[in-house]
Parts: sequence; C-alpha cells; structure tokens
Amino acid sequence: MHLRQILVSLFITGWVSVAWSQEVATLEVDSPPETLPSAVPVSADLDQLTYLADSVLALVEWVDGKAVPVNFQIDRENGRKLVWMLDPKRKGTRVFKLIQHRPALAHPVIKSTIEDGGIILANAERPLLRYNYATMMPPQGVDEVFQRSGFIHPFWSPAGKELTRIQAPDHYHHYGLWNPWTRVEYKGRTIDFWNLGEKQGTVRYANTLSRISGPVYGAFKVLHEHVVFEKDAEEIAVNEVQEVKIFQEEDIKDVYIADISIDLNGASDHSVILKEYRYGGLGWRATEKWHRDNSEIITSEGLNRKDADGSLARWCIVQGEIDEGYAAVVMMSFPTNYNHPEPLRIWPEDIYDRGDMFANFSPTKNMDWKLEPGRNYQLNYRFYVSDRKISAEEAEALWQAYAHPPEVRVVVN
Repeated sequence: MHLRQILVSLFITGWVSVAWSQEVATLEVDSPPETLPSAVPVSADLDQLTYLADSVLALVEWVDGKAVPVNFQIDRENGRKLVWMLDPKRKGTRVFKLIQHRPALAHPVIKSTIEDGGIILANAERPLLRYNYATMMPPQGVDEVFQRSGFIHPFWSPAGKELTRIQAPDHYHHYGLWNPWTRVEYKGRTIDFWNLGEKQGTVRYANTLSRISGPVYGAFKVLHEHVVFEKDAEEIAVNEVQEVKIFQEEDIKDVYIADISIDLNGASDHSVILKEYRYGGLGWRATEKWHRDNSEIITSEGLNRKDADGSLARWCIVQGEIDEGYAAVVMMSFPTNYNHPEPLRIWPEDIYDRGDMFANFSPTKNMDWKLEPGRNYQLNYRFYVSDRKISAEEAEALWQAYAHPPEVRVVVN
C-alpha cells in the first residue's frame, strides 16, 4: 500500500488536481458490528498526528486496492480532532490514509443558518432541527410569564415530521426539547425554573457562541442563563453552555444523529443544589400526533411504557406512526453523566385520556446533585433519529458506539 498507488488511484478517480501528495499517517479502525443500523462518528487526535495546516490535509479509505475520498471535518473545540463517519457496511479492519494534499473545498452536508430568531441545522433538502433564541410569547390570553427563549422546536424526523410540541394547553411551559430544573436550592431558597407559572425563575438565551457548517456535521453553541426572580430584581444562579451537533452522511437522508452537550457552571460563589424531584433536566414534549395507541417506549432494560417511569436506563427508544409514516428516536445517556444509568421520567399511558408522550432523562429523580462554585459539570446525550422502526438490538449497538466509539489506531506516523 504505497504512496504511488494512492496517487494513481486518486488520479483515476479524478480527485487529485495537483501532482503531489504525501502520506501523513495510516489509521486502522475495526468495522462496527452488523447490528449497528447506520454510520456513527469516529475521531482521532489530529495534534498527535501532525501540525500541518488543516487546509492541506485529505482523508482517503483504501478499498480493494483503490483510494476512496472520505468526507472529514476538523473539530477545534479542545485541540484538533479529525472527525468522520464510519459505516458498518464494510467488514473487518478498515484502513484510512491521512495525506498532505490540497483537496477541493468540501461542501457542507449540514448547514447552520440564522432565520427569524432561530438557528437552523439542515441538510440540502430540509431542516432537521431549529433552536429558538428569540423569546416566544404564549398564546393570547395566557399569562406572559410563560414566555421562553433558548429551546429546540421543531425537532424534525429525517422525512420532515415534527417530533416536538410547545405550549400545549395542559402545560404552557413545555417547550419542545428544553433544559430547566424543577427544584433548585440557591441562597436558602428553593427555585422552580421548570414550572414558569410559579414565577420563581426561568432559563433564557443569552448569547450565541459559535455556529458551524460542515461536510460531516453542523453545530451551534449557545449560552443560557438560569435566572432567579427576586422581588425587584433578577439574579443569575447558573450559566449553561449548550452545544448541539447534527451528523449525517451525505448520501443517506433517512437517518441522522443529534448530540447535545450541556455544561453547567455556578454564576456566583454560592453552591447550587439540584434537588431530588420526579423530573428535571433535558425534557422532551413529543408531538401531539403520538399517543398510547400508535407509539411505544422500549428501554435498555427491556421495559415498556407501562413500567419505564422511574426505571434506570442507558438508552430509551421513543417511536411510532406519524402522518402515514413512521419516526423513531433513540435517546442515549453518556456514561460520565451524573447518576448514570439515569432515571427516566415517562408519562403514563392514561395521562390526558389519549396518553400523550413525554420523555425525560432525569438525573435528579432519585437523588440531589450539588454544583459547587468554581466547577464545571457536563451532561451529554445522543439522539438517533430515523424514519423506520428501531429494534432493541440496534439501539444497544448504537449506545455501545456512543459510549465506546470504535478505536482509531495509528499504524504509521
């Protein structure tokens, strides 16, 4: 597997536009298990491989004696990481070559754009997720205390079906995918940031920190403030940095991955205690088109909707029929999350007659979580979103790939 072979193969495919390439490193990755339903992101520490400029690097996979160009992206969040998608179709050991070469600029597969008070993550055909930074007012005649910013809605299926709901008449404070806490002890008071009707506090958008469009993922990072309402003033108790990344293969449009990370940091020298309560954290009020007769819950412990509430889980499938089609979401909790495997808050089947769907990883459902001043705390979740039904075996493979990504081995450097 020599550099000359790589050059010949690349010239045949028409990918090389200049007459030079130099191998930087050879990377090996074992193919994921057959139960994995689609590609997952993998990464390598680029700073350990090279300090060459990003603009002169290209990635190829060696397949049947030919070099196949691979879409990749360089994540600069903490150092430099080389990120690409690994599909399970090819078996055995996969061989990738990082080469010094000036490739054509890869077009974004996922774009991050600003539109009417929101950030849209979309592929070339349709939007997949909208984050709302502008404040949304409640319906006319409803107390303005139910206004909210800093939430995700709509959260779409790959086929464009809305999977979230906001301002439902039974819960005007429900906002799609959003991240407040219900019982928070701060300076001797217990504050409710979740139930806006209590008029004790809220979580609001404060700033956009970054937006990224790219050939492997699109992303945004925002700052939220957890605000305590005082009698004549307001005080920020917690600063939250939320990052959302969507991964999707260029030619596969019926599935995508959304990674959500939440960093919590006390805004003062006072500790913050997230008190034990039946729900709190990243909540998902699902589409009103799902009810007990056309949707289901399956947890990593084999429980269904009747038994899931209060159970501990690494992952949870929420899926069902929608608009003569189907949509499935696998919610996954990362092993380093507080109180992992996390307790679930799942609405019972008889709620509001129809059995509306609500799903929430609630790490404080059965124990307090104390946030000390001067320290940072992080929660990480992955949402695998598909247009077809997902089995428990596939969900387990997806979680394993999330918790223990395929190892990238450096063979030559």
